[in-house]
Amino acid sequence: MDASQKDKQEVLKQIIRDLHAGVPAAELQKTFAGIVKNTSPEEIANMENALIREGFPPEEIQRLCDVHVQVFEKSLSKVGKPSKIPGHPVHTFLAENKETKKQLKGLSKRAGKLKKGKGSEKQISEFKSDWEKFKEIEKHYARKENQLFPALEAVHFTGPTQVMWGKHDEIREKLKETEKRFKEKKWPEFGKSFKSLESAIKKMIFLEEKILYPASARKLNEKSWAEIKLGESEIGYAWVEPSGMYDARIAKTMESGSGQNISGPKYEGGDMVSLSQGQLSPGQIDLLLKNLPFDVTFVDENDTVRYYSDTAHRIFPRSPGIIGRQVQNCHPPKSVHVVEDIIQSFRDKKKDVAEFWIQVNGQFVHIRYFPLYDEAGSYRGVIEVSQEISGIRKLEGERRILDW
Repeated sequence: MDASQKDKQEVLKQIIRDLHAGVPAAELQKTFAGIVKNTSPEEIANMENALIREGFPPEEIQRLCDVHVQVFEKSLSKVGKPSKIPGHPVHTFLAENKETKKQLKGLSKRAGKLKKGKGSEKQISEFKSDWEKFKEIEKHYARKENQLFPALEAVHFTGPTQVMWGKHDEIREKLKETEKRFKEKKWPEFGKSFKSLESAIKKMIFLEEKILYPASARKLNEKSWAEIKLGESEIGYAWVEPSGMYDARIAKTMESGSGQNISGPKYEGGDMVSLSQGQLSPGQIDLLLKNLPFDVTFVDENDTVRYYSDTAHRIFPRSPGIIGRQVQNCHPPKSVHVVEDIIQSFRDKKKDVAEFWIQVNGQFVHIRYFPLYDEAGSYRGVIEVSQEISGIRKLEGERRILDW
């Protein structure tokens, strides 16, 4: 970075500090209008990285993010969308954004009538139907978190991803609040909640298209994009069906310079693995773990995710992008400190389990964390076990094997 870039970086960082100190955004826009001309997405992202390295909590930058967009909006608006082949991850993200704006427009019209208390039962039913479809937007955010963010973290581009994940969670809370007000038929409150949600999603689209995707296109090589693409279907897509024009397998082979086989595991043959009791082939181990009636994730002693069970009906989204990722980066910024506390309590042998239970999408989910120690008593990692237990909670009396 040359001297002029360093100076500009310092000015950009100072803008955020001034916002944090309460200086009005309009005043900053006027003061720095001549300095922040043609600010690139990369400079914005580098600013966030620098602030986090200097000790700014991601939550602080997240809180300032909306004002931050206002300050830089004029220069950022000059940046074009990255042009990608249909089926490329960026092309799919952009297609989902286009559909998001289309659906928001329709929902906004329906919400406008409902918030005035003039909606008929038919209109209420129509909004509900469109709303259920719109909630697929969660797949868009989950795919960013589980596929794109790990690739960016691998090239040390972490600040913007931490901030954006926090903004995702804000949108998720607004989705829940809007749905709650709709179900209660509290129309004035519903109208305010929907407007806040709509604004947050539009700002997210702006951040994605003007900062995240252009910077990602520059920072990631074709192998990284191919790996992102290969894991996308594990999460799913919001409304769109990606084109097959972008062939990730070919792209990955070309980038690596080899014709390696990147298909899934084969269950026949292979050396047997000696376990404490018995022997299994790698294929048998994989089949066993994939067919457990609960989800398992293993994090090693260095806080690196090494494995997750690829079960047919996972409770929480997982994709290959999580493998090799630091577990701290697999959680929203607001909960990272809790994860670190749990792991430290296991390292210190103060706890032997951490458990939680939540209700999600009509399921009652029991989540447990267990520490792993080797024969010498050294900490070797943690396993997370997640299980849907609605049926188990209802069991009464007995049902013996002979009753089957």
